[in-house]
Amino acid sequence: MYPFNNLTIKPPDFSFHLHVLTFSYFHIMNVLAEFKKVTTFIFDIDGVLTDSTLLILENGLQARRMNIKDGLGLQMAIKNGFRVITISGSYSEPVIHRLKKLGIEDVYMSVIHKKNYVEEYIAKKDLKWEEILYMADDLPDIALMKMVGLPCCPADAVPEILELSKYISPVRGGYGCVRDVIEKVLRVQDKWNFHNEIVAK
Repeated sequence: MYPFNNLTIKPPDFSFHLHVLTFSYFHIMNVLAEFKKVTTFIFDIDGVLTDSTLLILENGLQARRMNIKDGLGLQMAIKNGFRVITISGSYSEPVIHRLKKLGIEDVYMSVIHKKNYVEEYIAKKDLKWEEILYMADDLPDIALMKMVGLPCCPADAVPEILELSKYISPVRGGYGCVRDVIEKVLRVQDKWNFHNEIVAK
């Protein structure tokens, strides 16, 4: 006699999974709608355009590592008519030189109160908060993240920033998260158009 003759097998309940899938679908659609509004990119530097690593050289200088694909993405955004701004609480001449070389005119360093600084900039340029994407990774960015239309972050941002973000890149800071978010915005807006003068640098 088999011990499991009276065993009743309950069919699986897919309602929870359906709820998760439905939530994910609408979340993705909402983010895509936000991507379509973007006219201006603002990027934090350390932890977003860099991998947060500081290499202390013998002469006392601090070297940062940046990503070539991010550089090409930044050029693509500028060449296709988007405003690109970088902002940081730190200061680095080599970083300024690189970002200027990529074509970014608005490079702001040593900014302690980022929210106040950007508020003044937006008023001066007559921009709209809902059209701004800001990508950041750490606690000094919280106030500004709460103001913009599309707060984003790299995969390795701190928990407080992850919680505020409408889009979390699957890519870590300094490893292509900037390229990821730029490409998504430009593709959604049908503006991912390569120009021959853009080169990897």
